[in-house]
Amino acid sequence: MTSARRWAALHRSPVSRWAAAISIGVAVALLVVSSALVVVADKPAVALPSRSVETVSDPGVPDAVLVSRTLFTSAPAAVVVAATADPDRLAEAVDLARANRVPVFRVAPGAAAHVTAELRRLGVDQAVAVGDVSDLGVPVTDQQNVLAGGATANGGGVLVLLSGDAADAVATAEASGARAVALPEPDPRSSGRAVELLTAEPDAAIRAIGDGFGSRDQLAERIRLARTVPELPGGGQLMFPGRRVVALYGAPGSPELGPLGRQSIPASVARAKALAARYDRLSPVPVVPGFEIIVTVASAEPGPDGKYSTVADPADIRPWVDAAAEAGVYVTLDLQPGRSDFLTQAKKFRELLRQPHVGLALDPEWRLKPDQVHLEQIGAVTPAEINRTSAWLADLVAEDNLPQKAFVLHQFDADMLGDRSKIDTRRPELGFLIHADGHGTPRVKMGTWNRIVAGIPPRTWLGWKNFFQMDKPTFSPRRTMGVDPVPWFISYQ
Repeated sequence: MTSARRWAALHRSPVSRWAAAISIGVAVALLVVSSALVVVADKPAVALPSRSVETVSDPGVPDAVLVSRTLFTSAPAAVVVAATADPDRLAEAVDLARANRVPVFRVAPGAAAHVTAELRRLGVDQAVAVGDVSDLGVPVTDQQNVLAGGATANGGGVLVLLSGDAADAVATAEASGARAVALPEPDPRSSGRAVELLTAEPDAAIRAIGDGFGSRDQLAERIRLARTVPELPGGGQLMFPGRRVVALYGAPGSPELGPLGRQSIPASVARAKALAARYDRLSPVPVVPGFEIIVTVASAEPGPDGKYSTVADPADIRPWVDAAAEAGVYVTLDLQPGRSDFLTQAKKFRELLRQPHVGLALDPEWRLKPDQVHLEQIGAVTPAEINRTSAWLADLVAEDNLPQKAFVLHQFDADMLGDRSKIDTRRPELGFLIHADGHGTPRVKMGTWNRIVAGIPPRTWLGWKNFFQMDKPTFSPRRTMGVDPVPWFISYQ
């Protein structure tokens, strides 16, 4: 796409209070933390108000077996379910286990030996099979009456955090008398339900079962944060993968910049919620409505400071931010700095960025060098400037005890972010996201997407933008959710 086409709409608007230019969308990212797990001793750490915290893992061993090892002493009977069982049969198996307070194991490929060893440790005389299950080293029956009574478990007062969503692991934990939460990421902050239980049950013994929780001290610190940090819209304190964001893009009072500026604040909230609801039916995780608000707008004229960027008064943006907080809408502040730099402009919005539901987006298309002007060159930002800005924002999150904050990098051209391998995505306070802003026909959009997706930095999520006028045609929600990989932040311009 040419510069002339890209910037054809750049102009000064009599409608806007702060001069405007057509811009590009919004997105959000998340830093995924993972490390090897060990079973650790039961001792206090990080002043954690809990009876005990343990992490439990064993490479290759199914989570349901780990749960049983941890919470069951013995059981004369158990439930086993075939790996090929359909969802209804799996639901039948886990219901049997819960009702009879016995373990249940899905016999997945490669798991039979681990299941057999656990059945023998428990002293199982007979296993009730749901589906075609055999060769487990104990008699198998379809007679459910053998499940009645006899299991010995110690799950009372225990909260189990699971690093996966295996239904048999959840059911086994609950059959032991424990409370259980399957997390989208091995971090208690990734789930609103986990945060709720950790806060409501400060004296629970915590067992984190499965891969990726890190050391006991790492887990203890994350539990502390889960109990003390405000939650994001949709629950939890990590951006992804516990939610998907669908956002309206634009500037208040500037309808030519995007759909966000075409109606009042209440009408924008309603429109964002309606758009998110169309995706909620298609997404396996909850969808949160969003605003991406352009707070510094690329200008066709240099302005009094010669920066080719007009900065909004934060007081004019605050009513939008406050209304979004009340309505459960996530906000991303978008910067188009012209000849200024991203960090300088970000600091002007420090007070808004101190809000738990507000993230930051950098739009390097509009980041000019000292001798450049809009309409003649496509802007770009260096990784060093990105890293200075992300470090400042991450420090703000840490200092103010905030939930993870979206840090969005817009891109449609290969040179806009420089050498992406030099972008530092290690700060866990931020969810890093690269947002693909290509428009045009489906073929052109997918070509841009495939270039952006190739070689993205580690611990980075992906965003996608739909254009109401410049896409031919605009992707439907179903078609957008069919993009590979599926984007986590979807914005509309």
